[in-house]
Amino acid sequence: MTRDFIHINDFVILVEEANTTTLEIDSCGFDEPIVAVAFYGSGNVDLAVKYGQKRKDFQYTKGLSLSFYADQEVVFEHAVSANKSLKCIVIATKLRNLEQLPNQEGELFSDLLQELVHPKEHYVEGPSFFMTPEMENIVDAFFSNNYSGKTKMMFFRSQITALLSHFFGQLALQQEKASKPSHREQLNKARDILLENLENPPSLSELSKAIGFNTTRLKKEFKAIFGVPVFKYLQNERLTSAHKLISQKEATVQEAAWQVGYDSLSSFSNAFAKKFGYRPSQIK
Repeated sequence: MTRDFIHINDFVILVEEANTTTLEIDSCGFDEPIVAVAFYGSGNVDLAVKYGQKRKDFQYTKGLSLSFYADQEVVFEHAVSANKSLKCIVIATKLRNLEQLPNQEGELFSDLLQELVHPKEHYVEGPSFFMTPEMENIVDAFFSNNYSGKTKMMFFRSQITALLSHFFGQLALQQEKASKPSHREQLNKARDILLENLENPPSLSELSKAIGFNTTRLKKEFKAIFGVPVFKYLQNERLTSAHKLISQKEATVQEAAWQVGYDSLSSFSNAFAKKFGYRPSQIK
């Protein structure tokens, strides 16, 4: 388990990462009421939120951005296992400090997260959604950079503002679309089918049929929910999976390319470099 704390104005940023070969429970809480946004990386750890006799569970956290209010009564438990590692960034501010935040950030919280600023429970869950590729790239960079010491902290600070800006930008777009009909369950099913078949994914027509949509509707609504077209989402997941295989020395570059469905090593390497900014052969 590694934890880095970064203080920026009245924000506290917690960067957590944990890997294990056996099941371990990592618990944490806060010493006074806070409003926060959590961003989950590719580890896909399980999360349980406990307060009083109540409990909220999250079994699929990969790529999730989750806003919430929590006081001292709330306990957050991450179940870290061999296949579900913890990669999480939490940007938090004390509730009493909201009005002191610079650059109108306090107003953004008050306008877009009203239920969190005026809580009626020990834990209040605000808006959540799966991150855009730009947000995922920022989160991935937190856990794949090779910096250390002061340089590492400087890098973290430079990314936080961008990540928070993307969150509020996407939140505003989501609220604009709130009045439109949603078919999240079917779209989640389409996403899961893609994730389960990275090496040999279905065609667009096969995927549409599996969830009861026509292809035009699938393309439109998938992009509206996940921020990218269907097969761009698939490509991002393939490359993220390949990065993990190579960095953890579970596969060579060639083997990783094959395992995620690339027949051409050069195509894989070019796509990898475009997403991460360096080629797979450069992973240390």
